[in-house]
Amino acid sequence: MLAIKKARKLIEANPSDPAAQIIAALVLALESETTISVSQLYKLDDKRFELALEILNEWRLDRHYASKLRLLDSSSMVQSLGEMAASESRTI
Repeated sequence: MLAIKKARKLIEANPSDPAAQIIAALVLALESETTISVSQLYKLDDKRFELALEILNEWRLDRHYASKLRLLDSSSMVQSLGEMAASESRTI
């Protein structure tokens, strides 16, 4: 559960940070059982890459943490913000 809390704090502290966006994408891929490119994970620095591995391990072990729901909400918010920013830049 520690990695899930770390990820939520990372995402909420700076949602525009590329590492936060990659971690958010990982969380959303895990929850929706879709894919994420390994090359995205390789863009993370060592500390964040270790966090991604910890998330994978925790997710695998227990899918019913209440804190996971908060992390999922934060990750969805980051993705929505990114999509809105991309949409706005196309209309300008």
